[in-house]
Amino acid sequence: MIIYPKLYCKKVTDITVEFLKENNIKALMLDVDNTLLDFELKVVEGLEKWYSSLKKENIKCIILSNSNKLEKIKMISELLDIPYVMFATKPLKRGFKKAQKILGIDSKNIGVVGDQIFTDIIGANRSKMFPILVQPIAKKDLWMTRIKRPLEELVIRKYLKSQEGK
Repeated sequence: MIIYPKLYCKKVTDITVEFLKENNIKALMLDVDNTLLDFELKVVEGLEKWYSSLKKENIKCIILSNSNKLEKIKMISELLDIPYVMFATKPLKRGFKKAQKILGIDSKNIGVVGDQIFTDIIGANRSKMFPILVQPIAKKDLWMTRIKRPLEELVIRKYLKSQEGK
């Protein structure tokens, strides 16, 4: 289903190198807001160590964000020393294609990590990439995201039920 992830985990740092290798994922597109950073600009705990383990295994990363806040995006980009695509207009394919071109990797080998079904997961599925949903770091959200969260919770419950016994 276009609204379902292929992996659902608590936080980005729970995604292991082993899992990525098992699924032939050679690169990750990473959302920023509530995925890597909270709204007080605090980075998710263990992010640098996690990224270092990916880098050792030649797994590329790029930031893919709908944000237009350059300083915030640059902060994460510089912290991890990775490129970025901002104002990506997720779930439209445009930003995904632009980031894919920078990575130089086939879409089937790219994982997309984010905290929102209606932007990150739908966009990844539409772009034929591997969708990975993480729980939001913080409860605080932008007003438009807050409106969608109850519907996302219904989708997540249905998804989790579909995964029982697999």
